[in-house]
Amino acid sequence: MLIKHTPNHPLPVIKKKIAGRDVSARGAFFSTDTLTLTATVPRALGAAGVVLRIARDGAGDRDYPFSFVGCRGGNDTYRLSLCLTDLCAPDTHGLFYYELLFLRGADTLFTDTAEDNVSFTLATESRGRFRLLVSEQGFATPAWFHGKTMYHIFVDRFAPRGGTRPAGAVYHEGWHEEIEQFGAYPGAPVANTEFFGGTLLGVIDKLDYLKALGVGVIYLSPIFKSPSNHKYDTGDYETVDPQFGGREALEALIAAARERGIGVMLDGVFNHTGDDSRYFDRRGNYGGNGAYGSKHSPYHDWFYFKDHPDRYECWWDIPILPKLNLSNPACHDYFVGEGGIVDTYTQMGVLGWRLDVADELPNAFLDELRVRVKNATGGEGVVLGEVWENAADKIAYGKRRRYFEGAQLDSVMNYPLRRGIISFVREGNAAALCAALRELWVSYPETVCHSLMNVLSTHDTDRILTVLGGVPDDGRFTNAELRDMRMTEAERRVAVKRLKVAAALQYTVFGVPSLFYGDEAGMEGYHDPFCRRPYPWGREDKALIAYYKILGRIRRENPVLADGDFKLLKEAPHALAFSRKNEKGHIIVAARCGDAPFAVTLPAPATDLLTGERARGQVTLENIQVRVWRIDQRVSSHH
Repeated sequence: MLIKHTPNHPLPVIKKKIAGRDVSARGAFFSTDTLTLTATVPRALGAAGVVLRIARDGAGDRDYPFSFVGCRGGNDTYRLSLCLTDLCAPDTHGLFYYELLFLRGADTLFTDTAEDNVSFTLATESRGRFRLLVSEQGFATPAWFHGKTMYHIFVDRFAPRGGTRPAGAVYHEGWHEEIEQFGAYPGAPVANTEFFGGTLLGVIDKLDYLKALGVGVIYLSPIFKSPSNHKYDTGDYETVDPQFGGREALEALIAAARERGIGVMLDGVFNHTGDDSRYFDRRGNYGGNGAYGSKHSPYHDWFYFKDHPDRYECWWDIPILPKLNLSNPACHDYFVGEGGIVDTYTQMGVLGWRLDVADELPNAFLDELRVRVKNATGGEGVVLGEVWENAADKIAYGKRRRYFEGAQLDSVMNYPLRRGIISFVREGNAAALCAALRELWVSYPETVCHSLMNVLSTHDTDRILTVLGGVPDDGRFTNAELRDMRMTEAERRVAVKRLKVAAALQYTVFGVPSLFYGDEAGMEGYHDPFCRRPYPWGREDKALIAYYKILGRIRRENPVLADGDFKLLKEAPHALAFSRKNEKGHIIVAARCGDAPFAVTLPAPATDLLTGERARGQVTLENIQVRVWRIDQRVSSHH
């Protein structure tokens, strides 16, 4: 039985503090922290004591009784100081689950947690526990990255110049031609040998455009030699694909980007190779020395053969993607050993890696990869993982992952935020967005939160504009139909209006916005490959680009968005308001996507950074509207 919070059944108030700082809305700390828990318990509850029951993930319970502090105003106060170093011993980090027990004679009331890891009610039996993630002291993510704006480029489709045209590749002569290669249905096999001619040299040509957007990090789709346009089926990690301009083009891009204050991040596809690769060589294009051709190949033990040569493990059972055995010492060292693939490109000047299917990479591999990246960059390199869910206590393939305990990832792709924003902007479901924000802010270490890769579109999803205004991609249509589907003018107007709200949220919540090339230009498209059309140079939505430039400037000129505290201020079924605040500034963001009125009271005079308009007192939002106010700090300090 649940005991709900009503006037007749007031609930305890639980506060968390570290060194005097209120951290009640957090569930991740350092091992050297001492966490002080204070429970203010209404006497009407009839509790005679409070106990913390906590267990390391997979281990038994430990009970820590609170000390009685005193009573005041009908409430009893209990307190417990918990040294996390002692809790973790003999380790220096760990994942724990806990609940509070309120003792009432022979009975016990248990805290019953919500999915957001911070809200609770009481139950007469144990029903759910809070998560406590303890990271190694010193775990930090690069501060330079926190305030940046990312730009995700699918290289073949962004901008053309130079590059080779190998045999077997099919090139479009017109940049704006329609995609021709696609399966009969979603997920059907496709050759992916259709190219439009985008290169790394083309990216260099557009660096000033990206700088004007406020971009501080370019994330490139895979660039290593491969027969496909997407290059997730690597043929040779040691070679930057000549189709994209080769190693010289990558070095030139890194240098030209650095001159503009822009870092370059690569896509690390280390879970599998292509079957047409120097390592596997199923088709004999690399001299027959690959694992497929001979059991005596130096690469044979880099793969999982069930019956050589034709039965082997693949990623998602796709035969052209044989899975690598990264636990094999030679394979492990090739990628993350000293002088290996990661070391080589990081030392070249690459400032980060986004790791494809991070859930499938072994712990030892991730541990060593982080060491290589940090050593080569003086700690400034960024390691992001492709994880689609909450990564704080992710279980993948039956094993708990420890991404954020201090030795693996800096952060992850933020798909939960994407789902929350879409639900809010398209359907007016503010509760979904608030729940996602609250859960992530409470679950992850703060340094991880400020490094989250906040996406609305990627190469793996429908274009966000299509999602917000187009006919749903719900399985009713063939790929041929989806290729030709476009929004009507009326649908597009609504979609653009919604996108402006979504993008403003993406740019102002905690984390780093990642803009998929062309979203700012109004590109439409359903799933792969239709989300991967060429950038519409000369046909852009210039008004939408101008809006994204404003968002980029807001991030650049307001450092509070890099690492400011996050707090949900007001929630309604169809609207929300939140703040970002620290000594660098104070921002309040409000958004409404529904018919009912929604008003926000500003604590001091403010400027809407989207429009330049001044505001004070109570402000009412219109439907499908977002406001980003910078609060006047000098005036606010007197309130």
